[in-house]
Amino acid sequence: MDFELRRAREKLEKEQKERKERARLRLERDRKAKEEARKQREALEAVQRSRRLEAAEAQLKADEQMQENLIAGRGIVFSRVLEAVGFQGSGDKIKLPPSCFTELSDQGAFDKGPLYFQLSVVHHEAVSETNQKETHSGALEFTAEEGQVGLPPHVWSNLFPLDNTTSPATALVEVRYVWLPKGIYAKLQPDVVGFSDIPNHKAVLETSLRQHATLSEGDVITVNHGVLTYRLRVLELKPSSSVSVLETDVEVDIVGSDSPLDSSNQHVLKQLTFGVLESGMVEEGKYKYYKFSIDDLVWETVSSGDVRIEVKIDVETGDGDTDLYISKHPLIFPNRHRHEWSSHDMGSKVLILTSKDKNLGVGTYSIGVYGFKGTAKYKVLVSAQDNSTFKVGQQAGSTTSVSVNADTVECRNCKHFIPSRSIALHEAYCSRHNLVCQHPGCGVVLRVGEAKNHLHCDKCGEAFHKDEIDKHMKVFHEPLQCGCGAVLEKEQMVIHQTSVCPLRLITCRFCGDMVQAGISAMDTRDRLRGLSEHESHCGSRTAPCDSCGRSVMLKEMDIHQVAVHQKS
Repeated sequence: MDFELRRAREKLEKEQKERKERARLRLERDRKAKEEARKQREALEAVQRSRRLEAAEAQLKADEQMQENLIAGRGIVFSRVLEAVGFQGSGDKIKLPPSCFTELSDQGAFDKGPLYFQLSVVHHEAVSETNQKETHSGALEFTAEEGQVGLPPHVWSNLFPLDNTTSPATALVEVRYVWLPKGIYAKLQPDVVGFSDIPNHKAVLETSLRQHATLSEGDVITVNHGVLTYRLRVLELKPSSSVSVLETDVEVDIVGSDSPLDSSNQHVLKQLTFGVLESGMVEEGKYKYYKFSIDDLVWETVSSGDVRIEVKIDVETGDGDTDLYISKHPLIFPNRHRHEWSSHDMGSKVLILTSKDKNLGVGTYSIGVYGFKGTAKYKVLVSAQDNSTFKVGQQAGSTTSVSVNADTVECRNCKHFIPSRSIALHEAYCSRHNLVCQHPGCGVVLRVGEAKNHLHCDKCGEAFHKDEIDKHMKVFHEPLQCGCGAVLEKEQMVIHQTSVCPLRLITCRFCGDMVQAGISAMDTRDRLRGLSEHESHCGSRTAPCDSCGRSVMLKEMDIHQVAVHQKS
């Protein structure tokens, strides 16, 4: 009986203990569930709070951007992310899709004057965050495909400096409408030496900037002058780091290039000083260029006949030979096809410029030393020589002269006048030792030993030493081909490229730039004025008359002055 009671009590105690343990575990589970729920609730509240903060910050940033866009665009808000596509064009004006025209028009952007845009790279494989750039541009037209923006080479090269070609890789660009102040000052730096050698180089730069609407610090501008191309970096602008260059006068400073002088660059003019020798070396087929100036004081002595200008090239002994070409600016790089004076003598050579040369005057002159054969070392000298010891037409070696009088007789062999008392002795000696060239129009008296070296060109009849005839034939009678297709000899080629060739470079009388002459002007009146194809188009621009302020075409300005203001 006691055993059964004990077992019943133990069983009851065990059941009570199990109930307590289950109750404790249940309470523990409830506590953990409440704790987990509390943590989840707190985490959710934290996420919601963070999202509210992010939304507030995003809204604040959007408001700030909107305010910034309103300020930058003077009340116009326009921003698009478009795919960049290159096209061949000049200047900095871009092509936008028609939808951009509609959006800008609805906001009245066209009523506020010219359109300016800030362009910045959003995504491009060749551009990282460290070298990401931005630039500004104007609007050319609204004919691009939807979702694309057409960039000319100038804009493309400034946005993607490491990828100057229209790469097929995807390039996303943000185009944002902005307002830009008119520029008043710009400091530019060429990437190579030689830009300042261009005559009136600021006018050439002005012509190039006429195709631009904006300038931004850090941009690189490409300036073409004839066959030459120069790149100028924008160092400083005023009153802002980005300005408009439309309908404004910008003061421009051009600082020297910090790049070292490239010896392989032929198109660089080295300054020469009167009376100072300059040494140089030129390879076959290449040019070395120099320049010198004739100021008013020097020209006064030259025009009076007291002084002549001598340009002398002394070639060191060796197999090399040179040719010498000289031109007056604006032709700054004389060559075989275009020049005003030339010398093709073997070895050393001298060009004498006197007041009788109609092309000589005050100005700057270029000297081109051309490597005719081999590698030639030379010394070039420009000097002003006194004419008191020089007579035009005087031959080397003719230091004495015999006056013709009644007591002289003409030698039948050399045609010189000899005193009659010694004529018989002279003729006997002269006939044995001297020969007269029988070529028509020559009549030069030669020593018997020198006669075999005296030759005449079969084509032009000029007389040369036999060592010079090969060079003469190559220079003067070897056909040259012009870029326009004409094939002519040297002298005809010089005339052709000076006055006939449509590819010849001329200085436009309206913009001052060196441009191709092109064909004759289409307008009959322009042809009568002697205007080239470029000048006919360039002269169609208008400018206000200084006297009455009326807008007149540049090519009609002289007629306007005579007809309206009686100014001759």
